[in-house]
Amino acid sequence: MAIHKLQLEDFDQVDYNLIAIHTSLEDYKLAFKLNQNLSVLLSKNESEIPIKIQGKTAYFSRFTFDDEDKMTVWDLIQNKQEIELPVKTPTVNLFDNNSVTTPIALVSELKKVDYFLKIEHDAQCKIKDIISKINKIDSISTVYEVDANEIKSKNNLIF
Repeated sequence: MAIHKLQLEDFDQVDYNLIAIHTSLEDYKLAFKLNQNLSVLLSKNESEIPIKIQGKTAYFSRFTFDDEDKMTVWDLIQNKQEIELPVKTPTVNLFDNNSVTTPIALVSELKKVDYFLKIEHDAQCKIKDIISKINKIDSISTVYEVDANEIKSKNNLIF
């Protein structure tokens, strides 16, 4: 009987491109503008990305486009969310709020990024052209490519 071993490095390979987007637009408006400018069909994905922090769960929205012709999957992922966490105070007063709203990020190393555009399995993808098209959209402050290998919390981008 043969013994098969799996190495963890086999699963640690990144096969997607990641673009960071800074904007004040709501997620659905950004998805609409990306659809217009990139000729994609991003639509709301019902399975949001859950992250647990101190017993509370935050859900990050996601818009997906599965391009079967090019065998490519596009995901627009929300990076910023707010969660209510309980505050431990020694005295309890009638007017004290026992919770505080705390901002959290899906990718904690890049807390200032509003959204990520994740493009999977596209070997012929021209990231510079995509960034250039996104940069032309009104209300977009900054767009740049992120090296996913440099991100410690890249497991949050696997869904």
